[in-house]
Amino acid sequence: MLRPIILIAIVLILLGSIPASAQFDSVGSIDFPTSSVTKEAQYHFLRGVAILHGFGWKQAIEQFRKAQELEPDFAMAYWGESLCYNHPLLGERDRDSPREVLARLGATPEKRAEKAPTDRERGFLAAVEALFGEGEPGQRRIDYMEAMKSLYQRYPEDDEVTTFYSLSLLMATGPLGDKEFRHPVLAGSLAMRVFLDNPDHPGAAHYIIHAFDDPVHAPLALPAAFRFAEIAPLVAHARHMPSHIFIQRGMWDRVASSNISAYQAAIELWEPGDSVGDAVHALDWGQYGHLQHGDRALALEWVGLLETLAERSDGAARAVGAVPLMKTRYMVETEDWERFDLEEASSAVGWFGRGMRALHDDDLETALEAADEIQKKAEGMTEDTSTFARSNKPTRIMRHQLLALVHLKKGNREEALEALEAGAAIAAEMGPPRGSASPVKPLHELYGEVLLSLGEPTEAAEHFEATLTLMPNRPLSVLGLARAHTELGNAVQAREAYAKLLAIWAGRDQLPGFQEAQSFVATAATGGGAG
Repeated sequence: MLRPIILIAIVLILLGSIPASAQFDSVGSIDFPTSSVTKEAQYHFLRGVAILHGFGWKQAIEQFRKAQELEPDFAMAYWGESLCYNHPLLGERDRDSPREVLARLGATPEKRAEKAPTDRERGFLAAVEALFGEGEPGQRRIDYMEAMKSLYQRYPEDDEVTTFYSLSLLMATGPLGDKEFRHPVLAGSLAMRVFLDNPDHPGAAHYIIHAFDDPVHAPLALPAAFRFAEIAPLVAHARHMPSHIFIQRGMWDRVASSNISAYQAAIELWEPGDSVGDAVHALDWGQYGHLQHGDRALALEWVGLLETLAERSDGAARAVGAVPLMKTRYMVETEDWERFDLEEASSAVGWFGRGMRALHDDDLETALEAADEIQKKAEGMTEDTSTFARSNKPTRIMRHQLLALVHLKKGNREEALEALEAGAAIAAEMGPPRGSASPVKPLHELYGEVLLSLGEPTEAAEHFEATLTLMPNRPLSVLGLARAHTELGNAVQAREAYAKLLAIWAGRDQLPGFQEAQSFVATAATGGGAG
């Protein structure tokens, strides 16, 4: 059912992109009064803000600049554009462009404030002055949040003040080190109030998803996820975002379809020289959804789409870097170890794929070399887990996984388990999962598989359950749990797990695990199965 969409996407890559001017058909609904003196400038401003809420940077910039052309002193049009050059929830990449935008409005903060005739508009402007002012990025995000909090306290019923304050709370979560989810929960509750009044508000739906993007809170965001899937169909990030919640709930068909849609939107908008981030992100998450859903052919096609994108974008680092990830993931999820050799892959995950393939070939020397290379990669990263750093924890776990499997091959049971315990200790320090499995092979899933191979089904079941608590409906852990219960003689629990696998992989009867599950369920239905 999804394959024709993939083929359309391939055609779009080959034929080129649709001009950005054709993109502005549906972006949601907001009410954001300003001091603009012309209806046309206000129209473009509103569309820019709506698209900004969906993180459609290129499209939003075009709208804000049209408003500026019509009204060169329209302060809020410059405010909006200044927010279009950095992903608010990732590390700062570009402080110069926002500053240049503000400088076009006025040479100093004071001169810029003079062009904002209302207290509310001066409050919005003061907030971005703090965000793009002096100091470290983390502190500036905190300062931005405090400025938006002050504005919210003055205008608590204003939807735009509320939604941008909600987002600012999420932006400050990393530098504040909020492990108790206080700021995300507050952000989500604020966005929820706006969403209940206006289900078509793109920012409200979007920020609910980001606020509740963890296994515990994700059910709260399901209504927003379903709605956001329809609010802004021509903004690639908006199409992708619902999959953040769908992936937390193990809704693999929706994970795949959301990212097919997001990829289409990204490719339609992309032009040579543009960032490929939205397209790569959609391919990455979409492939994961296909693999969990059991559609290995489509998951393989998406590797080809990524390689084509890397070539078409003149080797854009984001695309090139994702190739070994998607190849390694394919091999890990399917155990098709001969599919890719990854000899040219130099990333940590690429080395992990090479190491796993080497283990399959009983090439322990190469597997150990891969573990050493992964260690070197980890040493070049930080242990920080904030929004502004790339943690080395998944990388360190991959090293312990390879070492454990090498020991297992050598018959060193205790050493293998010690390596897995070391990996588990690191995993315990990580935050809740957001997105596809990281590391690419979940630590507790591998731990469970190793324990099953060592004749320890009770402990194996505990590790599979641990994985499924954080990653519902992950099929390899469901399969592992079914096998553990079968070994334990727990017929009812085994049948329940196998039946769940059949539901996840419905129609995938070519998969070995599917046939195994089908056979067990059929036997149990006739009175057979484990006693």
